[in-house]
Amino acid sequence: MSDKPLPPQTQSASIDRRSFNKLAFLGAGGLLGFHGWAFGEEPSKDAAAPTKAAAKKAKAPQEPDVYGEPLPFVDGSFTLAALPDTQHYCDNPNRNKHFYNQTDWLVKNKKKFDIQFVMHLGDITNNNLPKHWEVAQKAINRLNGEVNYSLAPGNHDYGPNGSSRNRETSMSDYFPANEMRKQPTLGGLFDPERVENSYHTFDAHGLKFLVFALEWGPRDTVVEWASKIAAEHPERHMILTTHAYMYYDETRYDFAKYGKKQTWNPHAYPQAALEGGVNDGEELWNKLVAKHPGFFLTLNGHVIGDGQARLTSQAKAGNDVHQVLTNYQMKHEGGDGFMRLIEFLPDGKTVQMKSYSPSLDKFKVDPQNQFVLKLNPGWAA
Repeated sequence: MSDKPLPPQTQSASIDRRSFNKLAFLGAGGLLGFHGWAFGEEPSKDAAAPTKAAAKKAKAPQEPDVYGEPLPFVDGSFTLAALPDTQHYCDNPNRNKHFYNQTDWLVKNKKKFDIQFVMHLGDITNNNLPKHWEVAQKAINRLNGEVNYSLAPGNHDYGPNGSSRNRETSMSDYFPANEMRKQPTLGGLFDPERVENSYHTFDAHGLKFLVFALEWGPRDTVVEWASKIAAEHPERHMILTTHAYMYYDETRYDFAKYGKKQTWNPHAYPQAALEGGVNDGEELWNKLVAKHPGFFLTLNGHVIGDGQARLTSQAKAGNDVHQVLTNYQMKHEGGDGFMRLIEFLPDGKTVQMKSYSPSLDKFKVDPQNQFVLKLNPGWAA
């Protein structure tokens, strides 16, 4: 197994990215992009870790907002969508519109862009409060009967005031298991009565997909369950969605190697001391993703800094796995409604990732928000 830099068309090298950002920042007179820290991923006062000082130390420079024309949408393509960290759309009535705009747009454009599936990447709410879950429920329910979806909870969806002190969440109260089962894509739940861990199967343009939506810092038993499901579906192309996996420095979360130098690792939160523990990105790679040749993509949110990173690693069977971090919560109004559109081209070997906001009707076109990924040879065979 090896981690490797992406080729030029899929560049993830931090030098390329940060050089681009520096030039863009200087060209804008240094006035762009430094406007969102009020919405940063600061733990609540009830949280045991990490500290605000650590969070402040870990903040990478904010990227300028570079808008423009996206890569052209290709006839015959289909699209998956990813919603990262909607927490600040739920905690302020003035920002609810962004969550509603996202799901409304997905429904309205499902035919135009052949949108096959939507994946939430966690931190659905900010404080695990009824009034926040009500906003999320209203937004997500707009997809019901229109576009199938998965939900992965984040640290802010757990514990008193979103403190992540325990594994208690209201998620299944607002998205009951029986309602989730109405989706034809639902393959199964780790706990039949709860939706915090699920897998979903669907076919698109002759390709067979399986999406895992796993809890924040998945417990050992959850990872074992997911590995068993993956082994039972070797014919499917697999995507792992979980809230914490990649860090903003283009590496996976790895507490054993980096400790608290990588802030907001699940091992630094109270759940790590509970029965079943937690697993971070490196552990998920070794215990799940690298073991099964069907995996080709992982998606996560959670991390601030610049909120963007990606890495391609070769798994045990020699297949490349693209691992992508996307988060906009620290930007203006908690993200201005930006989401990821993942376009699978009809050539069977190319994916275009784009970042779009229905609220602004704008695309981000810097190299971390718009890029191309190449799929494994024979992927569409």
